[in-house]
Amino acid sequence: MIKILHIKTRFLKQTTPIINLRNVSYVQGQSPEPKIREYFYYIDHQGMLFLDDARIKNFTSCFKEKKFLRFFFNQLKVNRTHRYEEFPYISLCGKERNYIRCDDRPIVYTHVIQKSDSNELLLAYNHAGDLLATQFLPDKVIMSPETCRVYHPAPKRVGSIGLVASKLAIEFSKSFRFENGESNAPTHFTFNNVTYDLDATWYEMAKGNI
Repeated sequence: MIKILHIKTRFLKQTTPIINLRNVSYVQGQSPEPKIREYFYYIDHQGMLFLDDARIKNFTSCFKEKKFLRFFFNQLKVNRTHRYEEFPYISLCGKERNYIRCDDRPIVYTHVIQKSDSNELLLAYNHAGDLLATQFLPDKVIMSPETCRVYHPAPKRVGSIGLVASKLAIEFSKSFRFENGESNAPTHFTFNNVTYDLDATWYEMAKGNI
């Protein structure tokens, strides 16, 4: 119980992200070349999408249209353009270049859902309901002992690591077991009455992707 309360406290302290970003000069909708428009976005640690220069970033100001979110995140990938490297991700939508920075990772898992035509469990992400979801791999859930943030695999095009939103991470943390001591990462995770040996090798391999 002490460990769970500690984890919850750590998550609550992270509700206001610390961002170290030097001044970047841009204008939303700018056209650096004919027929090209550029926009700039921010994804918070709960997976909500905002215009980067929005003064207030909360539920009322985030993008909520699920079909837009599906298209936007399906196009999202690591920014290899050498433009606006302070924005490590980009989503190309026709003639629009959408540059993205985030509090941690751009893919943020929010709910466990069941696939409509089977018993397969999925992780839904970035507030698009079942329009954005990936296979849930309980044995791949990991928690960073340094930050207490929880991660799960994500597509390779976005760096292979997805963040688990704090509310869901707190629920997961109740089922962690720490056989190497509570100062280290958990070793086991119980979900739906099945206990999994946790495999963190994918995370260690993927950490250098961004």
